[in-house]
Amino acid sequence: MNLSVIGTGYVGLVTGTCFAETGNQVTCVDVDAKKVAMMQIGQVPIYEPGLDVLFERNTKQGRLRFTTNLQQAVADAEIIFLALPTPPGEDGSADLSYILKVADDLSQLIENYTIIVDKSTVPVGTAEKVKEILLQRLPEDLFDVVSNPEFLREGVAVEDFLKPDRVVIGTESERAQTKLKRLYEPYVRQGNPIIFMDERSAEMTKYAANAYLATRISFMNEIANLCETVGANVDWVRKGIGSDNRIGKRFLFPGIGYGGSCFPKDVQALARTAEDHQYDFKILKSVMQINNLQRKRIVTKIKKFFNDDLTGKKIAIWGIAFKPNTDDIREAPAMYIVESLLERGAKITAYDPEAMPNAEAVFGNKVHFCKDQYEALEEADALAILTEWSVFRTPSFTKMKQLMNSPVIFDGRNLYDLKGIEELGFYYESIGRHIVNNHQ
Repeated sequence: MNLSVIGTGYVGLVTGTCFAETGNQVTCVDVDAKKVAMMQIGQVPIYEPGLDVLFERNTKQGRLRFTTNLQQAVADAEIIFLALPTPPGEDGSADLSYILKVADDLSQLIENYTIIVDKSTVPVGTAEKVKEILLQRLPEDLFDVVSNPEFLREGVAVEDFLKPDRVVIGTESERAQTKLKRLYEPYVRQGNPIIFMDERSAEMTKYAANAYLATRISFMNEIANLCETVGANVDWVRKGIGSDNRIGKRFLFPGIGYGGSCFPKDVQALARTAEDHQYDFKILKSVMQINNLQRKRIVTKIKKFFNDDLTGKKIAIWGIAFKPNTDDIREAPAMYIVESLLERGAKITAYDPEAMPNAEAVFGNKVHFCKDQYEALEEADALAILTEWSVFRTPSFTKMKQLMNSPVIFDGRNLYDLKGIEELGFYYESIGRHIVNNHQ
């Protein structure tokens, strides 16, 4: 099929590349001329494991193209995917201005029957708003508007797209259903479902999924905090409840809070939707409050250790991205933590395998970014681990002790075994577990 993808962020670029991988002709369009020029010469503008291989193969074979010209991009498109940003407004609601502007542009360009697909995460009723704009210039039988939310996890987005747990498609048009089923069938050959529903239900499904996962994270963070208070070990609690098949093992790891481009924005937008419909969504309000407090918890631990005076203290940071295997720092808890430490007079040295260029654009020379994790430790008074990159899981503890002023670790991701770290002679605070105080 001839497809067009409007927007080349994480969702748009992964979507376009993976559709090209199954033989479709895909044209991606973006208003960012610099980014488009990069992609036209074979450079992938984001870090996403496995994407570069598919990107190179499909651009070389002519199935994946890039342009800034919307008219050119949609001229022969049978299906147009809108993968545009929906940033939160001041009131928490999703900003639909990009989507609605493109809908207006498309209403002046479409000449043959076309399916317009909302791939972005959008509030309930967005498909209807897009349809209303298109109807101002186009007859109703010339298009269908479909909601097809993405469920991609950054860091494994390519795998998620190529082998999805499910595909959710919101449309009551049989014509659109037939075409989209044919498009997605290569990705669900193992039997995972393509679920058709109405547009509003599809829009709600995406928000409900992310809000529920964020709720699990906040719940476990609260359990971890209580474990610290009563002297329990959250690792054992997590294993104990995760083995219950009614609960499951995923999204039960406590830490410094959720972040990224989806969970914070989507929870906020769903809460705002509830408010707009005069519904008091109490759980979501608590989830957001807990997450904001959890970001501050590790700063509180560090402050307490240094008797509330961080002036001149050198704190090494391992990990800035909101999760491993991505360079995304949007709403990353680490960014809030670093800013808070800087405000309290700490000196920050930091290392992240992929996210440092993005973080440097925010902090500039206020943070010293290092070539590797060990450089960050030189003469550090403490280490804070904020992202669970694999490279941090089995470091040289001997080298760490040699480089640091004091063998002090604040672990926001619970990477290390308590007994092992105790034998190594570190002071070690983590989340939901007892403090190891055995440094010499």
